[in-house]
Amino acid sequence: MEGHEIEPRFTMFPKALVEKSQLTKLADVPTLIAHPDWQNPAPVMFWMHGRTVSKELDAGRYLRWIRAGVAAVSVDLPGHGEREGPKLHSPDDTPGVLEQMVNEIDHVLQALSERDDAHLFDLSRVGIGGMSAGGMATLRRLCDEHPFKCAAVESTTGWLAELYEPTLTAGRPWPSSHDAEAVSRIDPMQHLDGFRPIPMLVLHSEADEVVPIEGMLGFLDKLKTRYEARGVSPEMIELRTWPETGAPQEHAGFGKVASEAKTLQVEFLKQHLISG
Repeated sequence: MEGHEIEPRFTMFPKALVEKSQLTKLADVPTLIAHPDWQNPAPVMFWMHGRTVSKELDAGRYLRWIRAGVAAVSVDLPGHGEREGPKLHSPDDTPGVLEQMVNEIDHVLQALSERDDAHLFDLSRVGIGGMSAGGMATLRRLCDEHPFKCAAVESTTGWLAELYEPTLTAGRPWPSSHDAEAVSRIDPMQHLDGFRPIPMLVLHSEADEVVPIEGMLGFLDKLKTRYEARGVSPEMIELRTWPETGAPQEHAGFGKVASEAKTLQVEFLKQHLISG
């Protein structure tokens, strides 16, 4: 990474992260890669952001990962960040964004494995995760055969029908109407039969106004039953919640407990991608 020029999109990044990061495209998907040292193989965490933002959000997350010895591979969701074409930031766009992203995950990892420096990314130790929409894509991808060793999601749900359907949300109407068939294709709750149990960290504000916790709790109850049916302890799923965090709408980050949330995630990744 000697002589690495500072990307304009990194201007708000800490210097310690800029020196270890690069922007590229993997399978035509704009991708941020941060590596602990660009010399030795490291496990990988594949990360997806939430709706309306971009992969450059939350540089502190990536800095903590690389300091812990985990490489970050973070992508722009369809219609976000550096993606070409129209912006897809509206709630109306969410099902299409999720379906496309879920189908792109494997292509991105395949492209990573074909780079000249692929030996620096140990894809036998890869985790997956995301915040809000990124977490929804994570949970849906895990319902099919996959290579991931662990998962970490934040402020999200695995029960999209509950989030989107007014008759199920107890007066919490989603600001858009979605086709039931389109939702069914991407709703993790409706595809749990294929979910292979892996360690999972779930972080959520109990006061989240955008993706209320009730749907996620219902999904986790079903998922734990799935783990038990496969002979796996449901304690592999770690849930940490806070009554309130002070974050905008109790959804965008974790406000006054952000440092605690990031520390919990780093320790989880160290346990399952490095020590494990």
